[in-house]
Amino acid sequence: MNFLVTGGAGFIGSHVCERLLNDGHSVWAYDDLNDFYDPRFKQRNLREIQALAKPFEFIYGDITDRAALDEVFASVKFDQVIHLAARAGVRPSLAEPALYQRVNVEGTVNVLEAGRRAGVRKMIVASSSSVYGAGSKSPFSESDPVFSPISPYAASKLACESLGHVWHHLYKMDIAMLRFFTVYGPRQRPDLAIYKFARLMMAGKPIPVFGDGSAARDYTFITDTLEGILACTRREFGFEVFNLGESQTVPLRRMVELLEEALGKKAIIDRQPLQPGDVPLTFADISKARARLGYHPAVPFDKGVKLFADWFLRHQGLPV
Repeated sequence: MNFLVTGGAGFIGSHVCERLLNDGHSVWAYDDLNDFYDPRFKQRNLREIQALAKPFEFIYGDITDRAALDEVFASVKFDQVIHLAARAGVRPSLAEPALYQRVNVEGTVNVLEAGRRAGVRKMIVASSSSVYGAGSKSPFSESDPVFSPISPYAASKLACESLGHVWHHLYKMDIAMLRFFTVYGPRQRPDLAIYKFARLMMAGKPIPVFGDGSAARDYTFITDTLEGILACTRREFGFEVFNLGESQTVPLRRMVELLEEALGKKAIIDRQPLQPGDVPLTFADISKARARLGYHPAVPFDKGVKLFADWFLRHQGLPV
């Protein structure tokens, strides 16, 4: 099949492209290589994909550019679209809320519309555990009410989920919305905590720890997230929302301890106050994904952090 992967040069997107290619599909990656973090990270990801010598094409483009998207959809008959492109991160969204709405919400409308006009019947769209906000019961279930996001980023992802439902309702597109839970592993974005902490620790610099270290996350290793995404490509749902997490929580202080063990380096802790927009807990109820997708995460955090550290040390944290 022909797949378009928006955000295909990024952390999750590059792994998706690689997996689809290894499964025998043809892949087009669409990415604007913006400077949210050093573009050389994405360029390295692209080189690794291109080294596979499989049917892959990179298209430089911005999802807010409707004309550019229409041109892409007019040039290739795509069987499915995996829409991962977005402005990511809770804290940066506080500084640039309008940018997050423009890219994440308007950009998603552009992708949905371009796909509809081109006759694409199936899309898989990235959402986020952040849509649950701070007051949800745990573990978080897809059936929980999600009306109280606490950051512009979370609000933008909740809007994307609503838009996906609209395009399914109006145009009968098959749409799966995937709520990712703190994905980590090789190629991880350098702004995310595990990568950032590893880089600072290896440089002998303090790591910023917000709060008392009790905030907990449902860390999900990249290969488990990939299994959930790929399972969606093989099934039809109409419209569904799925949690893709590990369904295990790891407090921040424990994450730091395990990262210290994996890197063989002691962390210097720089205590800082809790940040606006941060939630105290993410914890996925994955019973729906287990039942409907056959989703069974296989990499516990203590194993996954070692796999990440091995990759990080081989690359020495460099983008080149």
